[in-house]
Amino acid sequence: MTSSRPVPVGLIGCGNISGTYMQVLEKLDAVQVVACADMLPDAAQKLAERFQIPRACTVEALLADPAIEIVLNLTTPNAHGAIALAALEAGKSVYNEKPLALSRDEALQLLQLAARRGLRVGAAPDTFLGGGLQTCRSLIDEGAIGMPVAATAFMMSRGHEHWHPNPAFYYQRGGGPMFDMGPYYLTALVSLLGPVRRVTGSARISRPERTITSQPRYGQTIRVEVPTHVVGVLDFVAGAIGVIVTTFDVQASALPFIEIYGTSGTLSVPDPNTFGGPIRLRAAGASEWQDIPISRPHTTQSRGIGLADMATGLYTGAPHRANGDLAYHVLDMMLAIHEASEDGRHIALQSTCERPPLLSA
Repeated sequence: MTSSRPVPVGLIGCGNISGTYMQVLEKLDAVQVVACADMLPDAAQKLAERFQIPRACTVEALLADPAIEIVLNLTTPNAHGAIALAALEAGKSVYNEKPLALSRDEALQLLQLAARRGLRVGAAPDTFLGGGLQTCRSLIDEGAIGMPVAATAFMMSRGHEHWHPNPAFYYQRGGGPMFDMGPYYLTALVSLLGPVRRVTGSARISRPERTITSQPRYGQTIRVEVPTHVVGVLDFVAGAIGVIVTTFDVQASALPFIEIYGTSGTLSVPDPNTFGGPIRLRAAGASEWQDIPISRPHTTQSRGIGLADMATGLYTGAPHRANGDLAYHVLDMMLAIHEASEDGRHIALQSTCERPPLLSA
């Protein structure tokens, strides 16, 4: 992932995830973070000092800088759409943290504006570009499990109030287990099996209030505004049928992260919130699972490789993999699963996307 020169990037949103990104981005040749901004000036200054970013500034100053070609948008989800639109209007491509936006209308605005102006939109997660999921993709493409017929995906958790220092957001609009963690699982499934044509689902709020047991807000209560147990059924264009469960209501589970079931074997896929393994395969007729070595690069924490891939595409003209169409398709699925539960029906998706090609080994 290299270009003729590093693409200048401006980072907006200097919270916890920004440090995770910077640990990777400062090592990549394709990009250079030249400025950072946050609504809290101290946060931007601290990030700049920690990673030797040349300039900490206001959001307005960052967007006005003609040297910056890409905005890395690491704000909270409720600000993703507004910041991305501002970046595109300033003539800059944008790479959002997940989700792309909170509504279809807002997300479509981004994609349409980018298309009119010849700019690019990218979005997390890029974990599907990690060595673990890329190896799984290779195995499926090579026919290791035959024709895929079904998939299951499970994100089983008892909720963020037990560990997160500020968990209230996860129970408000834009939060919940599907919007928080669903993008990792759904993006992985689309990478492995292709786009989805229709969904249905069931969702519920299991408890109207949550009590925080983490510090520093121990004992405070949270009013729950979004479903905390969400189940979706996915009909893939290629024919496979998938089931996804995301929950903040389960005390313990021994379920796998993702399994893909084929006509001649089953593939156990690693945690889609990570870049590595383990990977296991059980072929038809085999009595035991086989551990599969990872054959692709990027097996450690690599958040930012999707941004680097997009930056490279600015020079080569090649499409980037963690792209806006993929992120919009995932957003469309998440919204439709919730809507299907409310309406009691299947929903045919209007969105689709290309199955992202494998990274070069």
